[in-house]
Amino acid sequence: MFSTDVYIERRKRLRNDVQSGMILLLGNEESPMNFADNQYPFRQDSSFLYFFGLDCPGLSAVIDIDQGAEYMFGDDLTVDDIVWNGPQPTLKEKCLKTGISETAGLVKLPDALKKAAQQGRKIHFLPQYRAVNILKIQQLLGIHPSDITGHVSQPLIKAIVAQRSIKSEQEIEQIEAALDISYEMQTLAMKMSKPGVYERRVASAMEAVVLSHGSRLAFPTIFSIHGETLHNHSYDNQMQDGDMAVNDSGAESPLHYASDITRTMPVSGKFSQRQKEIYSIVLNAQEKAIEAVRPGVEFRDIHLLACRELASGLKDLGLMKGDIEQAVQAGAHTLFFQCGLGHMLGLDVHDMEALGEEYVGYADTIKRNPEFGFKSLRLAKALEPGFVITVEPGVYFIPELIDRWKADRKNSQYINYELLEEYMDFGGVRIEDDILATGTGHRVLGGPIPKTISEVEDMSSC
Repeated sequence: MFSTDVYIERRKRLRNDVQSGMILLLGNEESPMNFADNQYPFRQDSSFLYFFGLDCPGLSAVIDIDQGAEYMFGDDLTVDDIVWNGPQPTLKEKCLKTGISETAGLVKLPDALKKAAQQGRKIHFLPQYRAVNILKIQQLLGIHPSDITGHVSQPLIKAIVAQRSIKSEQEIEQIEAALDISYEMQTLAMKMSKPGVYERRVASAMEAVVLSHGSRLAFPTIFSIHGETLHNHSYDNQMQDGDMAVNDSGAESPLHYASDITRTMPVSGKFSQRQKEIYSIVLNAQEKAIEAVRPGVEFRDIHLLACRELASGLKDLGLMKGDIEQAVQAGAHTLFFQCGLGHMLGLDVHDMEALGEEYVGYADTIKRNPEFGFKSLRLAKALEPGFVITVEPGVYFIPELIDRWKADRKNSQYINYELLEEYMDFGGVRIEDDILATGTGHRVLGGPIPKTISEVEDMSSC
């Protein structure tokens, strides 16, 4: 945990921002895989962690803004619990570390909420992403599961997004601690990726690195020679000479802050000429996008900058043609770059996504573009000092998508479909780093992970 004062100050700001009513924040429960006693590794709700720091199941918190009081509801372990799981501090002992002195059993929570509701007071709660907490809201507040989305508190969402978006120095230290693990994961993958090796050997070795640090994966690792599949979680392929592997992976710090790094590596230790050409296009786009990161700049403009750089490089290869500005406006580049340039990073790898991307990545004056290739942009609004974001352009050759566009002659004035036939088995390239927006510009977080062609080849040849 951070120091007690950190959590006290966070909750104080939350009370001031929401102004009135009662805030209900639900912690997560254990989640069974296939029967009650066989559980997934526990992961606490990120907003609950942010304001209370208590990394254990079965807790619910109430912040009574009107009365200036804070309560934690939970139950101490029974003797049976201790037999199976060992002793733990009492609820009161845990809560003192987060600055809360008022505790009660979970059985008391419904009465506390009922009393507030009878007084006509607003009970603020967040969107719920776990079914068990949706059912809890129904039991506690009498709201049908199908209606819960319509009752979530926008003032609470906006207050939390505003606070969690700006990372403190302590939070940045946690992200960089996770990035130290990412360095080991990425360099190990480069060394292990050889002809004849199965992807699962590399993926499992990276997870072993994470576990050796007492950490866990920030998200399921994407490691595949089929880098054209953006979220490829299969590790069944045997790597062959001439393949490239995309490694999109991350770890959590001790306090659950995430890293998110992508590198693309040659299985044979050297990129082919064609692979170098595409890799160079992606690397150039990423470097130009990172250079543009500074406060006040809308991230959607940086996304478009990267799109133009990718399209320009593809035009130099003959894969695109015509006026680049017009091609990007027409969305022709989305045949090769279908996703957004990046997202917020913090306690969640897609930070606060459960609260709603319209609040996290957009603003009242900046709305999502619903068109293909733009609708997946998770962050569009102006950057602020303290934002931590990813910058991850890519070029992907997806045969099914190419065939469909070619059949429709879509954007044929900008795409050389004849030459594109030679790239149908190319795969994909993605390069990603984690960037802090500072007061005057930006800082690439973490130690440098091999990224230039020569650096990646040198590490891959070890």
